[in-house]
Amino acid sequence: MTRSTWQRVSKRRPCPVCKRPDWCLYTGEPSNPEAAICQRIESAKFCGEAGWLHILHRNGPTWSPRVRRIELSAARIGAKTTDLAKLAADFRAAVQPEALDKLAASLGVSVASLSRLCIGWSAHHRAWAFSMSNAAGNLLGIRLRLVGGKKLSVKGGHEGLFIPGGIDAHGLLLIAEGPTDTAALLDLGFNVVGRPSCSGGAKLLVEVVRRLRPSGVVVVADGDAPGQRGAENLAAVLVAYCPVVRIITPPTGIKDMRVWKRHGATGADVSAAINAAPICKLAVRFQRRVKTHG
Repeated sequence: MTRSTWQRVSKRRPCPVCKRPDWCLYTGEPSNPEAAICQRIESAKFCGEAGWLHILHRNGPTWSPRVRRIELSAARIGAKTTDLAKLAADFRAAVQPEALDKLAASLGVSVASLSRLCIGWSAHHRAWAFSMSNAAGNLLGIRLRLVGGKKLSVKGGHEGLFIPGGIDAHGLLLIAEGPTDTAALLDLGFNVVGRPSCSGGAKLLVEVVRRLRPSGVVVVADGDAPGQRGAENLAAVLVAYCPVVRIITPPTGIKDMRVWKRHGATGADVSAAINAAPICKLAVRFQRRVKTHG
């Protein structure tokens, strides 16, 4: 069994599978790669949001790819946002300060942090609205949070990130799940963006990391099993784009970051959890197949 270190592809060293210069990973010498994790061409070995594993070294198992090319351009996702932009602006204008104060109090976050996330109100849906954008800040969709907590999205949009206004382009970047956990971390003084779900937004988050070039990334996972799996899959992708990636989880028995804050968590508590978390490393184990005779 050998453990290999992964590197991201580039224009000088494109993916050995799809021949493209972005998104994918490879291991081994650039002139003789042992394996690749390609996000465009499938194989029988799926590695979550990291992509599909292709073994290239003769000593390892091989899978013939099922050729299915996948378009990864984030710009293509936001092709139709004109009506959504007007709708989002109308939602923001419809916010009543008294109602926003009550929402902030019920969630345990500040009005200021919700405002940084461009919160709005949809009278038609009777729901709070949060804009979702791509790495460049262009609107992709609108998330609706009904009064009872149920979550929907406005038709015609696409899944995106919750990116607060005034985000810092340097230092540590935290990644939360959903807009309210993002607001909680903003209240605690962190630089943070929100993903749309425990398994969504990986490709857009890669673009954010490439744009901001943070000194480190911390994925803040929910305490349940899907949240843990989603955080691990995201970290496995981001290690190719940031030298320091960690995962933290609220203490046992606490569901998410917003609940942790309501239980009294401070910025110092979160920082201590970050410092105690190990740095993630992406590795794949290669196992030779041994033929048996009998």
